[in-house]
Amino acid sequence: MAAPQSPVGSRRRLGAELRRLRLKTGLTLDEVAEQMTCSTSKISRLETGKGIPKVPDVRELMRIYGVTSDTERDMLLRLVRDGRQHGWWEPLTDGVAPERFVMDSPSRYAALESDATIVRSFEVTLVHGLLQAQDYTRTVLSILLPHHSAEEIDRLVELRLKRQEALRRTDRAPLQLVAVLDEAVLQRPVGGAGVWAAQVEHILEMADLPTVTVRVLPFGSGLLRAHFGRFSLLEIPEELGSDVVYIEGQAGETFLDVRSDVDHYRGVFADVLRNSLSPGESRKIISGYR
Repeated sequence: MAAPQSPVGSRRRLGAELRRLRLKTGLTLDEVAEQMTCSTSKISRLETGKGIPKVPDVRELMRIYGVTSDTERDMLLRLVRDGRQHGWWEPLTDGVAPERFVMDSPSRYAALESDATIVRSFEVTLVHGLLQAQDYTRTVLSILLPHHSAEEIDRLVELRLKRQEALRRTDRAPLQLVAVLDEAVLQRPVGGAGVWAAQVEHILEMADLPTVTVRVLPFGSGLLRAHFGRFSLLEIPEELGSDVVYIEGQAGETFLDVRSDVDHYRGVFADVLRNSLSPGESRKIISGYR
């Protein structure tokens, strides 16, 4: 078993194992909940990695599922312990209030991204967070979160900058980013001339990393399905759970992990790549917006 990289990864792996064991016994969620004398939603949340696992609950599930192997028991209990650990992002997000329509959970995306191996994104309004410079980030967050304190904004800026370290990490394979920017992003000089000039330089510097690919979807490409909203595709190792589509919009944050939904957005992203400029051509376009 590959080692999970974050508490969320451990929870997702534990959930996948518990679901496998339940299906192997032929029990339904309702039947397990009845034996556990708990709600069906509690079992469901454990299986989807959304619930915080507790040792007594997992021990009881192992009893119900007839787990007798010491190796399997140890593996499941290790996942419980790992799933109860704190993520690196939590000191930066604890106490930061969610913002309706903008930021439902300050930590959930960071947790998933920590487990990802590849992020593929399409942006129609703003530069992707993994490509943002500090002043640009602060300007964006101050506009989107007008009711948050300066201290909260500072913590969220630090969170976003710390996320970028994954692109250069050496303790394990670095995160790969394939970011496509609609040309409209480059036409929107957020923060004024100085902030925007620094942001463009930052994009060009990040594009030099071997882990980063930046491409531009030019206006001449016309209208594509992707233009109906920005999204990111997070590729998650199989042992940690399913791939996830992350969508931001006026209805707030949406996370999709159903296979058909993920496949749909893979097709949408493939359309974007086919119509985008090459990395070299994109660099010339980006440089022209300094």
